[in-house]
Amino acid sequence: MLPVDLQGLVDIKTCIPSIIVELKYASVRNFIGKSLYDFSQCLVLKEVAGGLAKVQIDLKKEGLGLKIWDGFRPLAVQEFFWNSVSDKRYVSPPEEAPHTRGTAVDVTLVNREGQELPMPSLFDDFSEKAHRNYRGSGPEEQANSALLEYYMTRHGFIGLPTEWWHFDLSGWENYPIIS
Repeated sequence: MLPVDLQGLVDIKTCIPSIIVELKYASVRNFIGKSLYDFSQCLVLKEVAGGLAKVQIDLKKEGLGLKIWDGFRPLAVQEFFWNSVSDKRYVSPPEEAPHTRGTAVDVTLVNREGQELPMPSLFDDFSEKAHRNYRGSGPEEQANSALLEYYMTRHGFIGLPTEWWHFDLSGWENYPIIS
């Protein structure tokens, strides 16, 4: 079920049919271990979808694509995360969260077959392995993470220093929280 008032949100698959969506929080495959969303569509603002479409076009030229793990996050889920973790390095307080505005995405790279490329850590790893400046992973993982960051920043996104997979639309703080 989708939120009642979408306030400008779009289903990313309607904008980019080739993007792979695996919403981690709509399943039990997440750090909490239970499904937290009552919808399975990845929702984002139109501006985010436009930027991701450009990233996808560039990646396709390299035989790659995007897999998206999270987009819009309901405020109640963000509050639950904050109450569970309360560490600003990995979870934003609800009133500061870009995910609740539809302006943030958690993504990784996939090959032509849709298989995830090796990255410095797993998704939702709350350790230094997830940090963008972590250099303890192998050269392939570092190169893949750098490639993802290159294309995302090229098309208007800003990476979170503590999560290689998290990107915010530039100017995200100017958008309202969607309730």
